[in-house]
Amino acid sequence: MARRIDLTGAGGLRLAAWEFAEPPKPAGQAGPQGPDGFPPDPALGAVQVAGSGSGPRGEPPEPSQGPGVLLLHGLLGRASHWAQTARGLSGSCRAVALDQRGHGLSDHPEGPAGLTPEAFVADAEAALEQLGMGPAVVVGHGMGALVGWRLAVARPDLVRALVLAEMRAAAVGAALHREWEDWLAAWPTPFATLGEVREWFSRDPWVERPSEARAAYFAEVMTHAPDGWRPVFDPEQMRLARRGWAFDAHWEELAQVPCPALVVRGVDGQLGRAEAHEMVRVLPRGEYAEIPDAGHLLHHDQPDAWQSLLTRFLQGVLTP
Repeated sequence: MARRIDLTGAGGLRLAAWEFAEPPKPAGQAGPQGPDGFPPDPALGAVQVAGSGSGPRGEPPEPSQGPGVLLLHGLLGRASHWAQTARGLSGSCRAVALDQRGHGLSDHPEGPAGLTPEAFVADAEAALEQLGMGPAVVVGHGMGALVGWRLAVARPDLVRALVLAEMRAAAVGAALHREWEDWLAAWPTPFATLGEVREWFSRDPWVERPSEARAAYFAEVMTHAPDGWRPVFDPEQMRLARRGWAFDAHWEELAQVPCPALVVRGVDGQLGRAEAHEMVRVLPRGEYAEIPDAGHLLHHDQPDAWQSLLTRFLQGVLTP
């Protein structure tokens, strides 16, 4: 069961955040939720909190239970991708996953000005303040890691530590960015069934072997439309968002991160070992970890190894 919290992001944009309190069910055991990890109607039974931090009848929000962990998905992702991670932490931390702007059930901004890296960072800042979770550990995957380290530089009082999963510090470059845009444009939407979604996305264009975890990951970002299954986001907005950071190097930003930061890569992912080690060297308090037999979606490819690694790091940074 997911608990929804409504927040207000930069520019008054409505953001949806989620807490996943129940322990994960055994593999193959169905639960009362849809294919995206939420209840069939995410609004049912939801507890919504206004951007002011007050409850639906003006009551204050519930206080944090344990140290705060803010989970930030990557580009094309959504908060439900963190459900298993959040449930694994629920006994020791208050883990909240944010649908970043333009993703999941958060609002979609209009125009490129609402999709800048600064807007994403301002949303994360607003979320931590409204949830009363700072200083928190910020766990980011892909673009979410970029948002995390920029937030740590801008608001060190809100960020206790960082986990940076599969995000490059070097510029992506025009050729690789064009390859990614071509791949996004090639999605054969609308898909007739979720089975077709899983079959198409199981074939990773950058890795030879098929991946069931990848198929499940992208099935979660689909919603049923009158003509079939389409992503919950606008692909053009995703292109605009990625252009905001893909052509820039981020070494100077990393050098200003004051808190402990764990750089994590999947051995078969998009972040190379040499670049990851250089990120650790540049970070004032950097650490390195890698997950074998995992690609870019490392927390889906090897969830047990990811959970173990994350738990060890959190124990280290949260222990007085």
